Amino acid sequence: MSDPSNPTLPLPDPADPLAGSTEAELLYLVRHAARYPAAVGEAAGRELQRRGLLPGPGPAEPRALAPAPEPAENGGLAATLQGIFGFRPGYRTTPAMLWLNLVAYLLLGLAGTNLLQPASADLIRWGSNYSPLTLPGQPWRLLTSMFLHGGFGHLLLNLLTLVFLGLLTERLVGSWRMLGVYLLSGLAGSLASLWWHSQGVNSVGASGAIFGLYGLLLASLARRPAAFSRQQRYTVGLFVLYFMVSSLVGGLEAHTTDNAAHVGGLLAGAALGAVLPVRRPPAATGGAYPEP
Repeated sequence: MSDPSNPTLPLPDPADPLAGSTEAELLYLVRHAARYPAAVGEAAGRELQRRGLLPGPGPAEPRALAPAPEPAENGGLAATLQGIFGFRPGYRTTPAMLWLNLVAYLLLGLAGTNLLQPASADLIRWGSNYSPLTLPGQPWRLLTSMFLHGGFGHLLLNLLTLVFLGLLTERLVGSWRMLGVYLLSGLAGSLASLWWHSQGVNSVGASGAIFGLYGLLLASLARRPAAFSRQQRYTVGLFVLYFMVSSLVGGLEAHTTDNAAHVGGLLAGAALGAVLPVRRPPAATGGAYPEP
């Protein structure tokens, strides 16, 4: 079947994780395709072509992806930022977590902390997972440490990963379920860090919660493979495994990376994804998931 608005293009697949993405999100993936597996950028490009926002692969225009004029680029950047940080139905938990991490980082700077390389004492003062204090009497550090970061690079890497995982996961499982898995996985990662580093640890970062989303997405794919086409399962699975494994390997090489928190969050997210009730799209919505 074809799209009535453009008979040359097929109808969108309701199960496609990118089919419900905004134009800004799709443009972001196309412009930054080098950061993701090739199939991700190609899928975003096909969806933009289906909507008529990019020319399709035709013989008349072999070089269709020419640079846009400068005014369109400026507008595209604003739309991209709005698509990433703005709240909308089906996309609430991801921007909320992005803003909380950003605000916590900026507050550190306003308090006089060196944002490029925060001192351990400053992080402890703001709520890091510091073993001499956390379990003896300040368990709230298990949560607050999830929103602190040890530098700009640490923050940027986690936020970029959270954006893409959020785009895939939040529509699949729902905003409230994703929020619960994110927070519980982060807590599990903090506890795993304390357990593994028996000699003491001072840990910060959203990595445990983010690895929980990896586990949640893998569990959702395993429980509901029919929600994705074969190509989509390959694309999503490749992205998750590539970044998850590369992060773990990088953690083995860098002594400052807390792989215990990564593994703890991953296991918690996978376990929660395996037991949470499956959300099924009602027929009336054409396969679109309702807000929880």
